[in-house]
Amino acid sequence: MKFRRSERLIDMTDYLLKHPRKLVPLTFFAERYSSAKSSISEDLAIIKEVFEVRGIGTLQTVSGAAGGVKYQVHSTYEEARKFIGQLCETMTSPARLLPGGYLYMTDILGDPAIVQKVGRMIASKYSKTPVDVVMTIATKGIPLAYSVANYLNVPVVIVRRDSIVTEGPTVSINYVSGSTNRIQTMSLSKRSLAAGSNVLIVDDFMKAGGTVNGMVSMLEEFRANVAGIAVLMEAEQAEGRLVDEYLSLIRLKDVDLKQKQIKMCEGNYFSE
Repeated sequence: MKFRRSERLIDMTDYLLKHPRKLVPLTFFAERYSSAKSSISEDLAIIKEVFEVRGIGTLQTVSGAAGGVKYQVHSTYEEARKFIGQLCETMTSPARLLPGGYLYMTDILGDPAIVQKVGRMIASKYSKTPVDVVMTIATKGIPLAYSVANYLNVPVVIVRRDSIVTEGPTVSINYVSGSTNRIQTMSLSKRSLAAGSNVLIVDDFMKAGGTVNGMVSMLEEFRANVAGIAVLMEAEQAEGRLVDEYLSLIRLKDVDLKQKQIKMCEGNYFSE
């Protein structure tokens, strides 16, 4: 079946957006649309221009017999700054205060539009980094992990507090919670992660970093590599932080329970 250019452009764009970081040979599109490679190249040039102008991402061309085109997700500076500003404002509502100085975040982590934007922004920072797997710990970080993994086109592995029978044999480690200094346990199925995998750790909140540091220790047990660490929110006044290199979108500066005030600011997203 012969496709018109308008039809090809729509279908090619849809395919590339659904398969980020996947190298797609020009022959694939040529056979898909029964078109010459020269026509496909012209179409891809149009898509690349629109992607870059609109801040959607870019198309990376790989030359050679085994070459093709690869879509890399991207988030513009203006888009990211605006979104982070809105997120900080949302998080300063006094209604989010919970006993003990905790903040209510379930609505944010349950909003598909917000989770999608956060995932896109984190993925854009690691789009050119070798990442084979996204790792998180159950349960609140799971939506973020899947969003990031979707844009990086990689699977997700979930570390759990307790082992589950349906996951088969597991590896369990003890780690020290950075905020409470208590010894806790986390486990991961032996089938979840291959040795040598490059793993991006994603979580919703980091205080002292004990949980994230525990996941780093878990990767050592699997002889896997840390490709990066990214969190939605970090606490600024965390004593004895156990993690040095990480990416954060927003930062909790202070919580005043008496005055019912929450102070938020940008994380280190723009300095990384």
